[in-house]
Amino acid sequence: FGDFANNGQVMIDQFIAAAEDKWKRLSGFTLLLPHGYEGAGPEHSSARLERFLELAAEDNLQVCYPTTAAQVFHLLRRQAVRLIRKPLVVMTPKSLLRLPEAASQWDAFTAGTYKRLIADAPSSNATRLLLCSGKVFFDLNAARKGDHVAIARLEQLYPLPMAELVETVKSYPRLTEVYWVQEEPKNSGAWRYLLEPLMGLLAQHAPKAKLSYVGRPESASPATGFLKTHQFEQHQLVEEALAKGS
Repeated sequence: FGDFANNGQVMIDQFIAAAEDKWKRLSGFTLLLPHGYEGAGPEHSSARLERFLELAAEDNLQVCYPTTAAQVFHLLRRQAVRLIRKPLVVMTPKSLLRLPEAASQWDAFTAGTYKRLIADAPSSNATRLLLCSGKVFFDLNAARKGDHVAIARLEQLYPLPMAELVETVKSYPRLTEVYWVQEEPKNSGAWRYLLEPLMGLLAQHAPKAKLSYVGRPESASPATGFLKTHQFEQHQLVEEALAKGS
């Protein structure tokens, strides 16, 4: 249960992350962990996404952060029917259960498959790309103005969908800024896991674009315990990501 997954860390390390490599056992075990910065305090915010990404290697895990109802459906369906058995770790914010923008039309369930990355349409006007994952997308999208900012959300963090990332970056030929935007503190979340792959990707496919981090500063606690502080931090990171001329 979100932060409380740390009570099961030994089992996660020994029998989920290392199941195939250490024990030669294939597993389709699925963890649905509430995760999302909603102002409810440290013990109701972070499922310690960074710990699962640290454990990820040799295609031993799937770490996903779906943002719509149809995406959740297709992800769980994929897990049930696929022939290759791999543990699945899913970040599931509580607020998306009741967010209208996270709802899906019926035909989104009856057609298609799980999308590992969802991006805005290709554009020659976009000069800034906001890469993010999870519920922070809805805050960014609601506050966005103008067509110079494009947003792409990683729905699967591991294995990293590098082909889709390359295609997305190349679809915005005028990029000069790429921001990784996250709700988690800088020492948490996916930033440090993604830094090296993103630097390599941009060096090859968008050498004029500068990579920067936008999110909460480093913190010893998963989240603040004060609602007003949380709201201020959330507003600040959205403003920083969208500020003109930054």
